[in-house]
Amino acid sequence: MTPWVTRLLVANVVVFLVVQPGTLLYGLLTLFPPAVVGIDRVYIPAMPFRPWTVFTYMFLHAGFGHVFFNMIGLFFFGPRLEARLGPKNFLGLYFLSGLGGAAFSFLFSFSAPVVGASAAVYGILIGFAMYWPRENIYIWGILPVQARWLVMALIFISLYSGISGSGGGTAHFAHLGGLAVGAGYLKWLDWHKGKGRREFQQKVHDSSSLHRPDGEARARWAGIDLASIHELNRREVEGLLARVDGGGVSDLSIEERQFLDRMSGG
Repeated sequence: MTPWVTRLLVANVVVFLVVQPGTLLYGLLTLFPPAVVGIDRVYIPAMPFRPWTVFTYMFLHAGFGHVFFNMIGLFFFGPRLEARLGPKNFLGLYFLSGLGGAAFSFLFSFSAPVVGASAAVYGILIGFAMYWPRENIYIWGILPVQARWLVMALIFISLYSGISGSGGGTAHFAHLGGLAVGAGYLKWLDWHKGKGRREFQQKVHDSSSLHRPDGEARARWAGIDLASIHELNRREVEGLLARVDGGGVSDLSIEERQFLDRMSGG
């Protein structure tokens, strides 16, 4: 378990236990709550009167099932992503995805109260799918689905449910906001570090062919100091290098090659 995933898990559970639905404090921290919880039905939007709710709503949950499934998602997908991005960028992804959920709620479902870490967790999920698109995720521990297809299914379900108004009060547009902003943030990180997709594709094209492994890349990746990197990254590097040995550089996705380049300092 990585440090910030642990802290976020604890924070969400503690807030769930302390701030219960139906209380005045719960209403004051909810995104788009009624003006006075349980007393009248006067409606006051969160902005500009309650700007803190764009952050605090992420730590509130409507019930045990709500917090349980959000924390399960954070527990399974968060550690590898934190190890890969680093604490600062991981927190950026988490909170910006949550803010994206708030923004989409403002734009598309303004009158609905919104609570939960779902938007932030959906941002974590899109990050996992971007870096490990072919990783199998076992639905209910039985049905294997690749991460990329799971995300596509969630996008379709959220979009359809949000437009049709179905879903039993679930904030589907908040989910879409988390996915969209999370993906955009990770793309910006790649661009900011000078390792955008187009640049990397050109590098791969210039240094290798489809039929011959990139000897220069192999040599660079072989020099990765496994002892100096995080255990989760070390296992990931070892697995990718084993795939290179078995199927060549072309067997890796662009994101996987980019990851190995980062680990090698190239």
